Amino acid sequence: MSQQGSAGNVIAAIASFFFAGLGQLVQGRILAAIIFCLATYASYGIATFTFGIFLVVALPLHLWCIIDAARYKAD
Repeated sequence: MSQQGSAGNVIAAIASFFFAGLGQLVQGRILAAIIFCLATYASYGIATFTFGIFLVVALPLHLWCIIDAARYKAD
């Protein structure tokens, strides 16, 4: 999983699609996984109480999580 576009990054992106932060966890980035998970699901939670208005924040945040997992390049 050391280079961008590798099979590991594709698996991580798919994992993040189903559960935000799981792709980062698969890549071994624990802090990023926790932050993405908490921020994304907090946004989804707030969106349920604001009748979907906060989805403007939640959906792009989840998409960012997926893209971050797909484009990760280990140093």
